[in-house]
Amino acid sequence: MSGSYDESAGVDDTMDSFWEVGNYKRAVKRFDDGHRLCNDLMSCLQERSKIEKAYGDQLTAWSKRWRQLIEKGPQYGSVERAWLGVMTEAERKEAYHKQIIGGFKEAKEADEGFKKAQKPWAKKLKEMETAKKSYHLACKEEKLAATREANGKTEASVTADQQKKLHEKVDKCKQDMQKAKEKYEKSLEELNKCTPQYMESMEQVFDQCQQHEVKRLTFLKEALLDIKRHLNLTENQSYSTIYRELERTILAANTQEDLKWFSNNHGPGMHMNWPAFEEYNPDQASAPPKKKKPDGAPPTPSTDHVAPPGDRSSVSSYEKNQAYSTEWSDDEQPTTYSGNENGGNGNSFEDDSSAGKVVRVRALYDYEGQEQDELTFKAGDELTKTEDEDEQGWCRGRLDSGQEGLYPANYVEPI
Repeated sequence: MSGSYDESAGVDDTMDSFWEVGNYKRAVKRFDDGHRLCNDLMSCLQERSKIEKAYGDQLTAWSKRWRQLIEKGPQYGSVERAWLGVMTEAERKEAYHKQIIGGFKEAKEADEGFKKAQKPWAKKLKEMETAKKSYHLACKEEKLAATREANGKTEASVTADQQKKLHEKVDKCKQDMQKAKEKYEKSLEELNKCTPQYMESMEQVFDQCQQHEVKRLTFLKEALLDIKRHLNLTENQSYSTIYRELERTILAANTQEDLKWFSNNHGPGMHMNWPAFEEYNPDQASAPPKKKKPDGAPPTPSTDHVAPPGDRSSVSSYEKNQAYSTEWSDDEQPTTYSGNENGGNGNSFEDDSSAGKVVRVRALYDYEGQEQDELTFKAGDELTKTEDEDEQGWCRGRLDSGQEGLYPANYVEPI
């Protein structure tokens, strides 16, 4: 039903797109969420049945005492209801095919389908990222060689033969940079060619998930209407308004609107910043993106601010966080879904609190901490790295003043 998701909260602009590699997990997790919702509803119905039975037993005992006091007193019968007959075990097994070793058949098939659809595009994406890194490194080398040549022309100690070698180095760096640029552009072009097929394959698997969701939503809707029929045991007009409103609320649930909402917020309808060519800028360095960690983990910086140099708008997020919660779930789980034998969500965060080797480093750029757990330093300042770089590109260090905190690893160099 539409109430399965928190529509009032809207969509976070920073939410990872469905098109990001590995982010189809939300669609797969829906199978487990739907089954858990049905179980929660069954639990509520069983509790209600017990309450009704206890109430009926108490009325029966009371009526016996009443008959002893009054010869012709009112007779009361049991009010037990057939709650457990609303959704039988057979019906639930028909909607959810549970595997012998944990998880559900539908969830496993969807997960395998998404992985298969993403594999070619993810490979091309990795090649493009490697080519981009090589091109930017070649640009840096070319600029450094040009600077050395310019300095050599002004220094009297540099001989003509040395100046010639510096000039040849510049020419070679330019050639290497041009080759790296061509390779980068070619890999980006190949990635863009694969994108339509990638989108089509992902949408096909997602449509299969939607079809399974139609069955679940239809089943749940029929079950709720059956519950309504069990509840409406009286023709008393004082209850008619209540039951009309209950039926109107259930019938108002729109399966297609629910599927459309999920697609726009967690599926192909989401926005995606497709990779585009980025020219190298030697005067800029970008701080790595930062992600929220589970409770109890060491504090990490927020992704809401941008470091002074660089731009993080096109940062790839193959390993970004996939954990999310639903409003009706009691426990927020960092993994994808319970009982899944394929390892759960491969994008869940791991504890990165292990200490690394203590190393002295020097700042290459000015950096101003945006949060309390970040350090602030100037270019040329020296500090001590106390923990190695994590998978997001952040290190933990200590200033000479004794302050400890996080800083972007690419803002410093070892001394």
